[in-house]
Amino acid sequence: MKFIIKYQFTSWLPQLNSQVWILGIGRCISQLGIGFTLFYTTIFFVNQLGFSATSVGLALGGASVAGILGRLVASSLCDSSVCGRRRTLLLSATLSAIAAAILAATNSFALLVIGNLLLGFGQGLYWPTIDTVITDLISPSQCQDTFAVMRVMDYVGLGVGILLGGEIVGLTGAYRALFLCNAVGFVVFFMLVYTKVTETYQPQKSSSRIKGNWSAALSDRCLLVYAIANTMAVVYASQFQAVLPLYWKNFAVAGSTIEQGFSVTTISILFGWHVLLAIVCQLPITRALKRWSPPHAMIFSTLMWALGFVVIWVTGIAPSVRLGWAILATEIFAIAAVSLTPAAVSIVNSLAPPSQRSVYFAINSLCGSLGYIIGPPLGTWVLDRSPQMADRYWLFLAASTVFTIGILQYLHRLLQQRTVVSYQ
Repeated sequence: MKFIIKYQFTSWLPQLNSQVWILGIGRCISQLGIGFTLFYTTIFFVNQLGFSATSVGLALGGASVAGILGRLVASSLCDSSVCGRRRTLLLSATLSAIAAAILAATNSFALLVIGNLLLGFGQGLYWPTIDTVITDLISPSQCQDTFAVMRVMDYVGLGVGILLGGEIVGLTGAYRALFLCNAVGFVVFFMLVYTKVTETYQPQKSSSRIKGNWSAALSDRCLLVYAIANTMAVVYASQFQAVLPLYWKNFAVAGSTIEQGFSVTTISILFGWHVLLAIVCQLPITRALKRWSPPHAMIFSTLMWALGFVVIWVTGIAPSVRLGWAILATEIFAIAAVSLTPAAVSIVNSLAPPSQRSVYFAINSLCGSLGYIIGPPLGTWVLDRSPQMADRYWLFLAASTVFTIGILQYLHRLLQQRTVVSYQ
């Protein structure tokens, strides 16, 4: 019986190169460290250290600006015979660990900015590089399933980190310890890559092709249209990760005269439930959506974000059962999140010629930085205005998905035309 259950479970998993599984474990460990701080950063710096929500949002936006630079540098380092993919990952882990240690010691706005800039640059190096390495090791037909598994590994790490972080804060109030745990996660990731991962970069015949790769990628209309839609998707995700925790903590309980919002422990449980649901749903939803084109799968994700934002608005104004609405919102956001990444990566992989893969994934990763430049500063600025604006902000986000869906529908038509031309 145990053999049958094990066989049924493993039959769901794609057959992948052993290094892909090692990288998946590395992603899990890295995200474990990030999970300790991801949903508590704004709460700590605003409510504990006394920074304004706007200033914290600007610091997070600064991390995204540094992330843009990191992603641009990553594409060059990945395709360099001197550095390559492996050393770029090691550099990313080193800088991220140092940044987390700085944030653990932060007691001034200057250190907050420095730590976020360094962390943003380190993560900017990380994302396009690890996606490129994984894509180097798989076939195009494995892309969606592989990145679905990678997202599961991400969510496992995040979920454990979020729950442990919530327990640490709930029992001790030691927010700074969370950043030290984050630093340890990056150090462990460094050791795993250093000892278990080999270089996948294959030198190109001409070094002058790097500039040509960027020029060709930036002239790819399908890629640019996709980048607009993906940036909007990241804006939505950033509201959930960086803005919603502070909203729930300070605004979510309408009409209360005793305590504003949910407790940190309640928030950690909500996000832990979100991550657990994402882990369970990632592979089934990815495979269910494979019957649709990747742009249509992203449209489904966008509709889920819109529905979730409406539910968050209800959470803020409902006279009762607010926790129930919050639970529903986290469940909807889990579906939105797991629907997005495999479809998005599949689009990039289908567009990218092998010789330009690192550049295409760098542009894809740039969407993350641009989304975070827009999302957290905008959301935290609104939270600094008034409770009424904070409540209505979620309806504004829901309405903005009409634009995103239109962009994705246009992308679907472009990809259809591209397929027809390629067959002629």
